[in-house]
Amino acid sequence: MSTGTTAVWGRAEQQDFRSRVRGALLGGAIGDALGAGVSGLTLEEIRAAYGAEGVVDYVPAHGRRGAVTALTQLTLFTVDGLIRAQVRRDTGAWHPPTDVHRAHLRWAATQHDWGPDERRKDNGWLAAEEWLYARREPARACLGGFGDTVLGTLERPKNPTARDSGALTRSAPFGLLVGWEPQLVLQLAVECAAQTHGHPAAQLAAGAFAVLVHGLARGETLDGSVQHAMALLGERPGHEPVTEALQQALGSVRQGIPGPALIEALGAGDAADEVLAVAVYCALVSEDVRHGLRLAVNHGGPSRATGAVCGALLGALHGETALPPAWLAELEGRPTLLELADDFAMEMTQGPALHSPTAAAPGWLARYPRGA
Repeated sequence: MSTGTTAVWGRAEQQDFRSRVRGALLGGAIGDALGAGVSGLTLEEIRAAYGAEGVVDYVPAHGRRGAVTALTQLTLFTVDGLIRAQVRRDTGAWHPPTDVHRAHLRWAATQHDWGPDERRKDNGWLAAEEWLYARREPARACLGGFGDTVLGTLERPKNPTARDSGALTRSAPFGLLVGWEPQLVLQLAVECAAQTHGHPAAQLAAGAFAVLVHGLARGETLDGSVQHAMALLGERPGHEPVTEALQQALGSVRQGIPGPALIEALGAGDAADEVLAVAVYCALVSEDVRHGLRLAVNHGGPSRATGAVCGALLGALHGETALPPAWLAELEGRPTLLELADDFAMEMTQGPALHSPTAAAPGWLARYPRGA
């Protein structure tokens, strides 16, 4: 898998990229946390509990305000796997889907172990973060798909009929591979989605989300990124549900004042293509991040999934400084999210200074071991 030529990064470019990486990861986590307390409730139930405007701030979930769920946990491990893939490339071992799969197996351990296993020398630093050892409503397909060490592939995917958003919501990090060509980003996201989700719509929604983030992280507009994603999707068999969902999201922008009725017309279920359409619509019509995320969680659909995808899009589009400070301040795991975002940005922009086939910074290899 070739990634094209390595770009030479100027200082301003590095800072802009780091801001967008932070924005995507923190924005996704904020959206996840904002929707966590109301996911699965009807709009009437949300309004009965929180007033006519619905959720306008964090509400308690999993014992606290600002708690994230399995969606954010899995996204973190996706990033970890992508950094490992780059580090392992020096050894001649270059198969990113395998590295991402190994990272997600480390996530699976957090769902059944009491805490970090210090005997696992190849765990790296992320799997040693004790706060991640909590079960926060993981999708059944993700638990099952990562329940053994068999790698799901496009030819033999895990959970052949799974169409929910469990693969979609962990796929923003693929789009942050800005040195890759968009079709390769799409392919990697689709291959990694097949590790838990077999339905083409679930896989291609994950791929489309990655391409959207990729365009935004490169400085494109959201509308332009959606058009680009649809063009790439059109070459793939089974793309129709995802392409139609994105077209419907674009069309809904011109249909009046944004609100729950327009959102639920795009889809009130947890199908990956519907979740993507709702998130894209809310990002397109948002006045700012706060407005977009409130739209993304106040409806009868899977609020944490639509919130997480919308938050990642808006964060990649606007960068971290556009995120609401009060929500950042209360966000569970913010130090971990920031540390991982900065490590990813450093690896992608300055990787050769950290490791090469002949030498490596020992601290970096302790964080991201070259073993499993």
